[in-house]
Amino acid sequence: VQLQASGGGLVQAGDSLRLSCAASGRDFSTYTMSWFRQAPGKEREFVARTTWGGRDLYYADYADSVKGRFTISRGSRNTVYLQLNSLKPEDTAVYYCAADLGGSGRLETDIDYWGKGTLVTVSS
Repeated sequence: VQLQASGGGLVQAGDSLRLSCAASGRDFSTYTMSWFRQAPGKEREFVARTTWGGRDLYYADYADSVKGRFTISRGSRNTVYLQLNSLKPEDTAVYYCAADLGGSGRLETDIDYWGKGTLVTVSS
């Protein structure tokens, strides 16, 4: 099993980025797929998740700090995206994708699989 995050980079405040997470090794369509981030000197925190609601239905929810600016979505069965708009310097962090089956997908202790992160740097 492998989760590979990509799409990070250096941008200015107000810019946008799209992060991608490609998962392989099993079918992740029923997994909760989440994004976390870890800013320099801080603990890793939940950002967003997309949860399977049956058949082709997925639900999304977000940390308050990114609500209205970030959007999580699913592409193909094993691909998840995070659209980052109106970026702020405080969004600077390493962003991790994660997969969870059966838990909330919001807690690190729920996560079954982690990907390596991708760095997002937002300059002011």
